[in-house]
Amino acid sequence: MSVGLLLITHGDIGANLLYTATRILGGTCPVAARALAVTDETQRDALLAEALRLALEVDSGDGVLVLADLYGSTPANIACSLQGGPGAIQIVAGLNLPMLVRALNYPRLPLAELALKVEAGGRDGVLICASQQCAAMGVMP
Repeated sequence: MSVGLLLITHGDIGANLLYTATRILGGTCPVAARALAVTDETQRDALLAEALRLALEVDSGDGVLVLADLYGSTPANIACSLQGGPGAIQIVAGLNLPMLVRALNYPRLPLAELALKVEAGGRDGVLICASQQCAAMGVMP
């Protein structure tokens, strides 16, 4: 078993990130994962009901890691509303591609440990690419 993933984002950001991360890793998603798009047209109660349904769908008993794109926004608020419901939930805001790739690379970590690994992946994946970093990647100016 493994932790399930639920991405809650503005529009199709989550679905596109999940598609891209899965392609980077060879085309097969190693965990149960779903994306919920938050739009201006969807009512908050309907979003919360759908988020709960998706969280239950991806939870195989090891809990669900919910990744929201922007702390303090509607997607993050919906994610926070899932806490206290059925099953174990951990939430990490600030979703980016390095964070998601990290989540998919460690599908067997316990939920709390995976949340920390994912947070570090997101933070470590943001850097200014000076010439030293480009050279380290094998790209020469």
